[in-house]
Amino acid sequence: MSVASQKREIVVLGAGVVGLTTAVSIQERGGYNVTIVAETFPTDPKSIRYTSHWAGAHHVYNDVQDEFHRGLEKRTFEKLWELSEPDAPTEGLFLRLGQLEHYHEARSENDQLKTMPDYTSLPLDDSFPQGAKVGTTFTSVTIDTPRYLSYLLSRFLAAGGTIIRASIQHVDQLVQGNGTLVSAAAQRTSLGTPRAQRDLPAAVIICAGIGARSLGGVEDTTVYPVRGQTVILRAPWVNRGRTLMEEGRIAYVIPRRSGDVVVGGIRDANDWYPVPRPEITRDILERALRLCPELAPPEIRAERAPVMGDILPLIIEEGCGLRPAREGGIRLEVEWHTRRPDNRRVPVVHNYGHGGTGFQTSWASADKAVELLEDALRQL
Repeated sequence: MSVASQKREIVVLGAGVVGLTTAVSIQERGGYNVTIVAETFPTDPKSIRYTSHWAGAHHVYNDVQDEFHRGLEKRTFEKLWELSEPDAPTEGLFLRLGQLEHYHEARSENDQLKTMPDYTSLPLDDSFPQGAKVGTTFTSVTIDTPRYLSYLLSRFLAAGGTIIRASIQHVDQLVQGNGTLVSAAAQRTSLGTPRAQRDLPAAVIICAGIGARSLGGVEDTTVYPVRGQTVILRAPWVNRGRTLMEEGRIAYVIPRRSGDVVVGGIRDANDWYPVPRPEITRDILERALRLCPELAPPEIRAERAPVMGDILPLIIEEGCGLRPAREGGIRLEVEWHTRRPDNRRVPVVHNYGHGGTGFQTSWASADKAVELLEDALRQL
């Protein structure tokens, strides 16, 4: 029997940041052949069907009290900080930069922001945006999401992973092993291996994001969209991130290493509208310019205070995405399914419901999914 045929077949459903990171983590662990099955991949044209492209993706801790979630964010930040190290092969996917944050309400006493590099609490003064009561600075990392997603995909393929473009309507299509999956597995295995061993996945990982709401066999009605909308400007002179949280609204300015700057944003729950709304774009730009006048070109600011018309020519793109939120937070657990006709048990590991924290919990939730997978496989 060949070395490849001794490896267990694992299927990951979904190619967003969570699915890609999980697939990389399993494939690089050794002992597995991993296949990603998805309708949309990061190299496809941008659309509402694929949320990860639209993320601003700066790592700023959420002020949450859930210790499990806090741990996921902390461990993922450590990984992203490692990937963004100066002279690391992946440094160019990230930008380490100073971040200035203001809030209208105080954050909790055990706020994880205090653990960020170079964290400083600012005294209240006239430089604060109107109504802001709290200010902090620290060093964080931003991600150039389109390039980073393509990096994850190429890293997965370089490690021997396989991708299949398919529309999956029910988790049983994966558990039972449809013809497409059989073909992918057969390409990697010895023809002398019994079909029951070489054709069918040993486990399935569900990283379906918002799709977990409608996926047959999962149909998690606690999953819901939180719509976001952003504008990307070309403003390479902006070298500091900014965020203002006020009365349930957020304004943010997220520079990338490329010189692009992502500005936003909104958080509208249960809004499925698939294209940018012009009135929201204008509101985003107005709030971003008030927060960060440095968005306007330096030569304009040298002569006068900038106005909206000064940044409109800088627009590269508008976009919107549906954050895959879930009541109760991220679902990380194993559910057992039965394969017919031999009644073999197949573990289905759920890893979805990350909301707006997919990038900043991705590596740690992938590690947890791998742990759940291997614990389940030991029970077989």
